[in-house]
Amino acid sequence: MKNRLKLSVLLALLGVVPSVFGQGTPEEYKRSLAVDTLFKNKVYNSPELFHWQGDSLCWYKNNTAKGTEYLLVSTGDLSRKAAFDHGKLASRLSDLTGNDVNAANLGISDLLIEDRSFVFHTDSLKIRCSLPDYRLEVLKKMDREEDRRRKYWGGRFDETGNDPVISPDSSYVGFIKNSNLYIKNRNTEEETQLSFDGSPGFFYSSYIHWSPDSKKIMAYKVRPGGDRKIYFVRSAPENQFQPELESRDYLKPGDQLPFRSPQLFHVASGKHFPLHTGLFAEQYGLSGFSWRSDSSAFTFEYNQRGHQVYRVLSADADTGEVRAIIEETSPTFIDYSSKKYRYDTENGKEIVWTSERDGYNHLYLYDGETGKVKKQLTKGNWPVRKVLEVDEENRQVYFTASGMDKDQDPYLLHYCRVDFDGKNLVRFTRENGNHEVTFSPGHAYYIDRYSRVDAPPVTVLKDAATQKEVLPLEKADVSALMDTGWKTPEVFTAKGRDGKTDIWGIIVRPTNFDPGKNYPVIEYIYAGPHDSFVPKSFRTVYYGMTNLAELGFIVVQIDGMGTSNRSKAFHDVCWKNLKDAGFPDRKLWIKAAAKKYSYINSDMVGIHGTSAGGQNAGAAVVFNSDFYKVAVASCGCHDNRMDKIWWNEQWMGYPVGPHYAACSNTENAASMDGKLMLMVGEVDDNVDPATTMQFADALIKAGKDFELVVLPGQSHTSGGTYGDRKRKDFFVKNLLKVTPPSWQDIYE
Repeated sequence: MKNRLKLSVLLALLGVVPSVFGQGTPEEYKRSLAVDTLFKNKVYNSPELFHWQGDSLCWYKNNTAKGTEYLLVSTGDLSRKAAFDHGKLASRLSDLTGNDVNAANLGISDLLIEDRSFVFHTDSLKIRCSLPDYRLEVLKKMDREEDRRRKYWGGRFDETGNDPVISPDSSYVGFIKNSNLYIKNRNTEEETQLSFDGSPGFFYSSYIHWSPDSKKIMAYKVRPGGDRKIYFVRSAPENQFQPELESRDYLKPGDQLPFRSPQLFHVASGKHFPLHTGLFAEQYGLSGFSWRSDSSAFTFEYNQRGHQVYRVLSADADTGEVRAIIEETSPTFIDYSSKKYRYDTENGKEIVWTSERDGYNHLYLYDGETGKVKKQLTKGNWPVRKVLEVDEENRQVYFTASGMDKDQDPYLLHYCRVDFDGKNLVRFTRENGNHEVTFSPGHAYYIDRYSRVDAPPVTVLKDAATQKEVLPLEKADVSALMDTGWKTPEVFTAKGRDGKTDIWGIIVRPTNFDPGKNYPVIEYIYAGPHDSFVPKSFRTVYYGMTNLAELGFIVVQIDGMGTSNRSKAFHDVCWKNLKDAGFPDRKLWIKAAAKKYSYINSDMVGIHGTSAGGQNAGAAVVFNSDFYKVAVASCGCHDNRMDKIWWNEQWMGYPVGPHYAACSNTENAASMDGKLMLMVGEVDDNVDPATTMQFADALIKAGKDFELVVLPGQSHTSGGTYGDRKRKDFFVKNLLKVTPPSWQDIYE
């Protein structure tokens, strides 16, 4: 009760705009604590999920000021109406369950419209509602428990853990015994040993691939790689008093990787065809093993270690001869982890492929027989972002793209289609916004929901043939949000280090913003090269930004060079150079904002980030302390040799060379200047927590003053509630030069 009263007081306090309080005061701490709750559920008529039934019906759930309504869209008569009588259904559900069900909060999902009824799910029941009498019939009791076990990024592939594999005609089963490949006739139980060259040091994998005609079988031999683990102590385990030692399989850059050698066998003759490894000798990995439907060949993909060569290979099923269908090369890196796409049509007759070879990520159509490019399907100074679907029958590709409009933010997503001959590029979206499209199954119609950080969502029905709006559905109502004093983030651009390239970011201001005050800047950073990160769609709360701004800061987020989703050259800045993190662009961007707005103090700039952002925040005060004065770095990889192999070799390359040390916060700790807080979860199995401790050790040896916050029992984290409090206090103390209020006054 006491806490509820405190929250009510805080919310009332936030309603007073502009505030009469200063910066970093107890009142601002209270506002910072309250904004997430205050801004929650204040945007109405902003549905997010749309569920098509054929091309004629689509239902969605709409949030209104009065509650939730379920609406049905008909493309036949271009109508939007209630999917059912909410009051009648609530009454029947109350009778059925014995609970008081509110018509404005039915809590149902998975709606299926039938001729004279509809089916839906509650948390525990699957129910049919017959019309027009609203009679309810329980079809099934639901069990919705989920496996919530947490996955981690540093694991290894178990080559021996797969079950025996039954042939497509069910005659045989393939399995591994004593490191070799066997088959067993399922009728006679007779076992036949196919391979005789397997050994514990070069064994056959249990991932066995039968040909569709069951006459051939492919398995690959594996020479194991290195066996590295990371270790950490769970100091305060929940199930015992004494600490626990834990470990995870976790390969790091430069570690020895497994070598896989595909082997082909003919079942009837037992003949063995070892594949020549010349085209896949220097493996980072082999993947995508797949037989052609006529059993004439199987294909697989080869990623050369260092990620500068990537091949699609085909092995002839009669001879085992291997040839390259597609070979992709790059003097820097091939972004296999984020941009690679392949789709084989007509049993491999043609292949849809993505490549950045012309400087942007685009679609290509290959002849699957000759390996020649038949056509570049998309072209221009803009990237294909994602392939949504390949329509083989109509020979079309649906995809998203960005940067197509010179007068728009180059990161805004748009939806498109192109024919296999590279002609008839169709744009389903053109409005200045970040689009989310839901097509009907036959692509006759689509729901288009679009917004920007500075423009609330609009939702419309469009005709795919004309790409025109045919029925307005929703326009978000943000009046309740604006009544709280919420400030619209500003999209801001400035030229980057080359003086030509636009760098995009956003500015978040506090609810009691006063242009007559002086505001230090905090940058929220995540410069991982695998994506871009500045929000593009409308939201009410910006993680890592909104509540910090309330303390009396201008908070910004920027996508500098080295991040993804622009040109290949823009992305390549990160190669063997993660310490760069776009800092030359970020500094220019903040200075440009300060030049435009006199209340922005670019002489007092702080920064915080988590994971790759933690590495970036550390690098800010190691390599860029001329500009960044205060940093909070959470669970960062402070030396890329300490982190997971796949992510770091993707950007830093292989072999591990001097550039790894040059980019290391740890190796360069003596250059750290400014105020630094390091935060780490003691059982982080994403980024080895030892990298933070090594950075701390190097700082101590260099005589540097810093703060270290170790979070017992926490994994890969920004620190949760405790870390949030520490981060706020650190910035208030070191940027505002104000002594933070006691936690007892604010949080209890």
